[in-house]
Amino acid sequence: MRALVQPQFGDPARVLSVQEVPDPEPGPGQALVRVLLSPIHNHDLWTVRGSYGFKPEMPARAGTEAVGVVEALGEGVEHLAVGQRVATGGSFGAWAELIVAPAAGLVPVPDGIGDEAACQLVSMPFSAIALLDLLDLSEGDWIVQNAANGAVGRLVAQLAAARGVHVLGLVRRSAGVEELREQGIERVVATDDDGWRDRVRDVVGDSPVVAGVDSVGGSAAGDVVSLLADDGALVVFGAMASPTLEIGSGDVIFKQVTIKGFWGSRVFAAMSREKRAALMGELVSGIGSGALTLPVEEVFGLDEIADAARASAEPGRRGKVLLRP
Repeated sequence: MRALVQPQFGDPARVLSVQEVPDPEPGPGQALVRVLLSPIHNHDLWTVRGSYGFKPEMPARAGTEAVGVVEALGEGVEHLAVGQRVATGGSFGAWAELIVAPAAGLVPVPDGIGDEAACQLVSMPFSAIALLDLLDLSEGDWIVQNAANGAVGRLVAQLAAARGVHVLGLVRRSAGVEELREQGIERVVATDDDGWRDRVRDVVGDSPVVAGVDSVGGSAAGDVVSLLADDGALVVFGAMASPTLEIGSGDVIFKQVTIKGFWGSRVFAAMSREKRAALMGELVSGIGSGALTLPVEEVFGLDEIADAARASAEPGRRGKVLLRP
């Protein structure tokens, strides 16, 4: 079968290439899945570069999420069937024609959800809903997030609205405000204008902002913390611009702000099966009804990985870049 392989860490556009590798076979408790579509996430590209928390041994495969069709089942798997469409969000090596995955982690995909949405079902949407769950928010609460026009940012806004939680979104470009408005997401402020803090107050008024989400790093993290109320919490989700947080010590000391990290792999592992099922059910319902949207920017073949990686890094992108084996 064909798969993307890297011989060393580096620029994904340079080190990844299509190679012929042996077809995998499912062992006990596993399923063989023929991949239909797989998204490119930031953490996938960081892993290729060697700058993520998970560093595979070289040579290595790439990609983590996909939707596909079950081709074969290993011993002891009884809850899935050959020919069934499933999604997976934690199968390293997903940028390939075939993958083997633990059957217990595969999510059956309802007929009402298309492949383009289904291939994104687990990683970003589940991270977004788990993030909201972690914040333990109440109806009527206000939160602030940067990278509001990113995949997780869009989902957090949509999921929070369904729960009655208010979200103030920060974007780095004025054009991002209109992009989100076209998707039905309001209450967004661009920080490329000197008067952006005044616009924040116009949106939030005197309501306390109880929590913030930082996906950018650098001074953008400090901007989020500066908007938090006393005893607010900052959750660090990503570091798109900088791995260092530039946060004013006065905000942390005098507001008694709590700062914590969010890494999906650890959060999901600590979550009960019942909680995971309930959150996944909420996601499937929202996507199926159209309340949650998972837009796609462009679809590439595996042999177009260089172009796909560059497209994924393009600023102003309005949806995910996908790979089709």
